[in-house]
Amino acid sequence: MAAGSGGLKDATALVGIGQTPFAKRLPEDERTLACRAVLAALDDAGIAPGEVDALASYTMEETDEVELAKACGFGDLTFFSKVGFGGGGSCATVAHLAAAITAGQANVGVAWRSRKRGSGPRPWTNTTVQLPTPAQWTRPYGLLRPADEIAMLTRRYLHEYGATRDHLFNVALACRNRANQNPAAIMYDRPLTREMYMTSRWISEPLCLFDNCLETDGALACVVVSAERARDCRRRPVYVHAAAQSLPAQHHGMVNYWNDDPLSGPAWSAARHLWKHSDLAPEDIDVAQIYDAFTPLVLLSLEGYGFCGRGEGGAFTEGGALETGGLLPLNTGGGGLSEAYVHGFNLINEGVRQLRGTSTAQVPGAAACLVTAGEGVPTSALLLRS
Repeated sequence: MAAGSGGLKDATALVGIGQTPFAKRLPEDERTLACRAVLAALDDAGIAPGEVDALASYTMEETDEVELAKACGFGDLTFFSKVGFGGGGSCATVAHLAAAITAGQANVGVAWRSRKRGSGPRPWTNTTVQLPTPAQWTRPYGLLRPADEIAMLTRRYLHEYGATRDHLFNVALACRNRANQNPAAIMYDRPLTREMYMTSRWISEPLCLFDNCLETDGALACVVVSAERARDCRRRPVYVHAAAQSLPAQHHGMVNYWNDDPLSGPAWSAARHLWKHSDLAPEDIDVAQIYDAFTPLVLLSLEGYGFCGRGEGGAFTEGGALETGGLLPLNTGGGGLSEAYVHGFNLINEGVRQLRGTSTAQVPGAAACLVTAGEGVPTSALLLRS
């Protein structure tokens, strides 16, 4: 679809990806990490920094547009945006750039996320900042961290649908197995066993250590251009086939208190929009990069995006379904659980690698990939195709 024809379908493409090393502690500051990831992505695309005229990142990003533009040597910027709600914004950064380029507002867009969560403070530990309204109804009662809020939803899910910790382990194991194939992953040389999982300490019951994402320093970036421009870039283009954002009615953060059904989160409404504007259906997806800050979010997302029925997310993971060669190979770089947790941006880059055919855990013939952002918060998603 040509730019300006009224839709995003295949009008733009991801043509460059870049990242820094991932670690519990990196010496560089966040701005330096951001610049390194962005310049690596531009080099991957074969595009000079002076051609960049659009930026998109997260509201939680500490490196602002002015700093990045000066340090990297960008040209005049004609579009820049930031997306809220932490991990829910990852895919939306690409969607914003795709929309701007399709509408003729820009030509070369860069999305990025730089973070020092491994060596930096936790956001909820800052007691000098007034609590946002949703948190005033949860934190005084002991739901201090995202892990506590998701633990409550998980307990309800296990109770209502008969899912077990073995199903959560299946998610953790699939991510760890793929990380064991990825030299860039923090958990590259650390296999996971069922005994290790079942005997690990609780973080917020029923979530144990291995149900929780890593705390990571690192940065990632990607480059978006029109489909026409993509033909001249250095790498094989990966097309943005469809995109969606979702803030469902009466949403209340991760606990979803005010919804009639707290287990029908933002993934469900994002999926309706995503598939509506796509030529693909869930059965056409060869590989998925599903946001995995916590293992139960994957079960909810499998249901929300239509890979299985309501309450069937746990059963879907059985029999190696999420492993290479299974029904839906998952998080093939290791995801937030075992590669790195940088608010889900590594899932975007891994989706690109899969469709280029360059993943360390390559799915043979992969031509369509779903990438999702954080479930439980206002979210976003992408359908990528080769």
